[in-house]
Amino acid sequence: MRIFVTGAPGFIGSALVPKLIQAGHEVLGLTRSEAGAEALRTAGAAVQYGNIEDLDSLRDGAAKSDGVIHLAFNHDFSQFQKNCDDDRRAIAAIGEVLLGSNRPFVMTSGTAIASSVDGNPSTEDGPTASWNPRAASEDLMRELTALGVNTTVVRLPQVHDTRKQGLVPYVTAVAREKGVSAYIGDGANRWPAAHISDVARLYHLAFEKAEPGAIYHAVDEEGVSMKAIAEAIGRGLKVPVVSIKPEEADAHFGWLGRFAGHNMPASSALTQLKLNWKPTGPGLIADLDAMDYTLA
Repeated sequence: MRIFVTGAPGFIGSALVPKLIQAGHEVLGLTRSEAGAEALRTAGAAVQYGNIEDLDSLRDGAAKSDGVIHLAFNHDFSQFQKNCDDDRRAIAAIGEVLLGSNRPFVMTSGTAIASSVDGNPSTEDGPTASWNPRAASEDLMRELTALGVNTTVVRLPQVHDTRKQGLVPYVTAVAREKGVSAYIGDGANRWPAAHISDVARLYHLAFEKAEPGAIYHAVDEEGVSMKAIAEAIGRGLKVPVVSIKPEEADAHFGWLGRFAGHNMPASSALTQLKLNWKPTGPGLIADLDAMDYTLA
């Protein structure tokens, strides 16, 4: 199949695209830059120039393909609402093209959208959190499913290797700037995580299974405590590890304060059962401990 992949030269895309090609698929990758185009060509993919705000490029890429994996998202979280609005418009544009066909449409979301009830890990079939503006994209996917589009949602935790770890690099940047690695309160709030290699494999499975309306959690570790994350960063940067009060979070972390104290453990039990997906990669703390902290 020919698969249109948005965000193809990005962190997850750069791991997924070779996997899809090795499995015998053709990949048409969306990129805005020549550097991204060169990386895609080197991987063996075709290039579609554009970005998630260029809706015509999205429609064109989807029209030329047998299915879509939508990875692209603007990760400037200081303008999170705008990014979520752009994501919804991108999904609508792709969905328009796929109406009336059975072509798979795999969209990216986040496990933070799923509500954790009484501190238990959220589940693929559980309630969603109304506070998260990205939930609107999932709402639109449900609308498209009702219209007959073959939709699948993959919710991401903190996806990591020794270079990137979801939101954690922002925590590291604050620790580097402030000279202390902080967590909020007792630091017991937890973030789920999975290694990039396992996440790429899950997208591949989700696309090929193409179960309409399915929601999958790309989760290995259900929850890594913020205290453990702060301690790993403290070891890496060789700075003190401190607890701050909840009312100090926004002043210390800036825009990240709304996430840093959030408890959002997530389960992937249903995903593992349905897709026979078994994560095997290293854990988040192992990757943080193996990271080169001398790099800016």
